[in-house]
Amino acid sequence: MASNAPVGKPTDMSAPHMPKVAGIDSTVPGPPHTTAPLPGVPAAAAPSEPVSPPGAMIQDRLASWVSDLTTLHELTERLIRTASLDEALREVLVAGSALVGARRGMAVLEPADGLGPASTIGLGLAHADLGTIETVPRGAGGYARLLDGLPDPVHPERVPDPIAIRDVRTEEGLDPRHREVAARLGYAASYALPLATEEAGRLGAAVWLYDEPAEPTDRQRHLIGLYGRFATEHLARLLQVERARVQVATIAEELLPSRLPRVPGVQLAARHRTNPRGGGDWYDALPLPEGALGLAVGSVSGTGPSALAAMGRLRASLRAYAVMEGEDPVAVLSDLELLLRLTEPARSATALFAYAEPARRRIVLAGAGHAPPLVIGERRTEFVETSLSAPLGMLSCWEAPSVELSPEPGETVLLYTDGLLRRTGDAMDRAFARLHAAASSVPRADRGDPGAVADHVLRAMLPEGLDTAVDGKDVVLLAARFD
Repeated sequence: MASNAPVGKPTDMSAPHMPKVAGIDSTVPGPPHTTAPLPGVPAAAAPSEPVSPPGAMIQDRLASWVSDLTTLHELTERLIRTASLDEALREVLVAGSALVGARRGMAVLEPADGLGPASTIGLGLAHADLGTIETVPRGAGGYARLLDGLPDPVHPERVPDPIAIRDVRTEEGLDPRHREVAARLGYAASYALPLATEEAGRLGAAVWLYDEPAEPTDRQRHLIGLYGRFATEHLARLLQVERARVQVATIAEELLPSRLPRVPGVQLAARHRTNPRGGGDWYDALPLPEGALGLAVGSVSGTGPSALAAMGRLRASLRAYAVMEGEDPVAVLSDLELLLRLTEPARSATALFAYAEPARRRIVLAGAGHAPPLVIGERRTEFVETSLSAPLGMLSCWEAPSVELSPEPGETVLLYTDGLLRRTGDAMDRAFARLHAAASSVPRADRGDPGAVADHVLRAMLPEGLDTAVDGKDVVLLAARFD
């Protein structure tokens, strides 16, 4: 005789013990199944609740677990492809919405160590809605309780439990402000999940909002719990990457000029985009005796802290050589070549140094393995013809002739590093053609502002920002407009 025991709660005699399958807990209730009456049993005599034979029940349970595994696999695959914290938080909300059956939600990133970064992302909620929810006092209920206080002093590794509010109108212990906000935004229930694990600690929380009184089923809770643990580990990795990127960017900016000098007859602007690993691209502008100005851009091979340190040493050395013999750019780069060869024989670098006399609108420059400058004006947009030279550190000695140019009033001389070309992903000849087209298309209204010129070129060359699929080159632009 078939047992009427509920599915998912087998007794000792009516159903066999079900093992765990690939991380899915077999004790979690499965979805209800219905079958036709057994052969030979009249419909009127059939049980009021159809019951599957034991074999069919096992197959249904296994099919349900396989479906769960497939769903989790697809959702985690989508999550693992995210490369930023905001993108990952948004994916967590979308996946969680499907798993718990809610239409709206929000995710809060607020690491417990207080080192940041902090972020709030909404799903189906406007920016004003997020601000309204955040007016609910901490500790008043919902996700805010997951972000409050210090870890348990007895069990500091303990992860907070999810918080389910089945009906905001009748839930006990809620702050009146919570009920007011729920009524204003039109949600009746919520389910809040901590983004925390023993290894990663507490990073924040995610909360999904139901339009009607509801709460997740046991199976939905189980699936969102599995997904949440994976998501927290992924967020922890992205958090480490983001903090490292911020540190690298801060160090790089500290090694570059804090502000550009003001020299009569010329206006200056610089743009610097750092890759997450930290590249060795740099720029400099320093006033020289008799109203002259030294302009330099360069790139050191490698990425990371060692490249940043080498960049700092190279830039400081060039400044010293420029003060002593800046009117001769060839001598400046020759000294730099000797220094690099003696002190860092395993490293190479490119550099371009220009000695400018704004009052005379005269520039003398020399380059070592560096891309040629670009002159942008009303009647011309052309590359400066510099001599072909190997990078610094590539030859036993370096020396190449300098070139001289005289920009017209209102023309801008644009110096840049090869990261601007390589980050496009194009071949170098196409990248140069693209740069020329970008410079030629600078609007007439922007040509009087070197910063606007640099911004236009940067947007035209890299409309979607730095391409992370290309090598870790920085991007530097230094624009000088002559009056």
